[in-house]
Amino acid sequence: MDFAFDARTEELRGKLLAFMDEHVYPAEAVAEEQRAALADPWDTPPVVEELKAEARRQGLWNAFLPDAEYGAGLTNVQYAPLAEITGRSPQLAPTALNCAAPDTGNMEVLAQFGTEEQRERWLRPLLAGEIRSAFAMTEPEVASSDATNIGTRIERDGDDYVITGRKWYISGAMNPRCEIFIVMGKTDPEGADPRRQQSMVLVPRDTPGVEVRRAMRVYGYEDHYHGGHAEVVFDGVRVPAANIVGEEGGGFAIAQARLGPGRIHHCMRLIGMAERAIELMCRRAVDRTAFGKPLAGQGVVQEWIADSRVAVEQLRLLVLKTAWLMDTVGNRGAHTEIQAIKIATPRTVADIIDKAVQLHGAGGVGQDFPLAELWAAARTLRLADGPDEVHQRSLARRELKKYR
Repeated sequence: MDFAFDARTEELRGKLLAFMDEHVYPAEAVAEEQRAALADPWDTPPVVEELKAEARRQGLWNAFLPDAEYGAGLTNVQYAPLAEITGRSPQLAPTALNCAAPDTGNMEVLAQFGTEEQRERWLRPLLAGEIRSAFAMTEPEVASSDATNIGTRIERDGDDYVITGRKWYISGAMNPRCEIFIVMGKTDPEGADPRRQQSMVLVPRDTPGVEVRRAMRVYGYEDHYHGGHAEVVFDGVRVPAANIVGEEGGGFAIAQARLGPGRIHHCMRLIGMAERAIELMCRRAVDRTAFGKPLAGQGVVQEWIADSRVAVEQLRLLVLKTAWLMDTVGNRGAHTEIQAIKIATPRTVADIIDKAVQLHGAGGVGQDFPLAELWAAARTLRLADGPDEVHQRSLARRELKKYR
């Protein structure tokens, strides 16, 4: 990466690159060994806690939060190259820096919309990396790509809210350190404005009626390091009315505010995943021989590598432009670009990783290389935070509006 960033960003980049080489990459195999020996496979391997402690010591902590009161105070443009680097080891690096989803989005919600009491009770320990959290939105019975379809009910009963519903693919919920859910449901299901029917409430994990039922697999993976993707049932769960996030009817707007930064963070990390795939592809190409010459001498392999490099450079420029717009004109002003990177980045990166898988043969689909898991993560992001088709629909409407 040859861009010249400001002095602070370059300093952090240098420290993070060294941190990856000296601590994160060597910890990947260690973490796998330790996880296999854990009594609870969803618990955190000890080496991850060691990485977190070292990241804090080096000042590489909470880099994602632009509010200096809570985080590093970096702009999106400053954070972009750091998130890209963490994407090279997506299972360990984001968690080591306390920059892993869904905690990042939940911390942003609490920082922006939470009350002082809510921030003190939940945001502070999340910022310290002492607990984990989950965001409960997606449901199995409805097309959750349209948030107005959500069926979970949040009903007022005196000084309480009562939550009833079933969620799934709730990231982070399997981790025993997950102590708080931000739950989205309908407080006004018959309201005239479908975007004012939803609200968000804070639900502690140990509240009676909360059942973390099972871990959902993603292309066969359970994603232990990020706390899995759980099916969760809320059966008459009662919480104080003070647990509302923002105001009644504000859930849809809060979700949009939460997903904007989340989408660009995912795309930043995806570029790092693509860079690691290209590196593995190149190393494999020069190390292996087939049909009398190195794979690097095969024309099709050269095309794969060249096309992958061009694609990554294009994506990086688009993501940096989006980050700059978010910094200068806000998320609303960067709406088109946020959708564009969400469409282009997972699709392109999954294709790059697939080429690396092909080049590795049987090794590409197994556990001795990270490629299969990287591909699964990239492919899943064509669904997460809104499927491609929803973003294409919205982006096309915005383009067509200019000509009507």
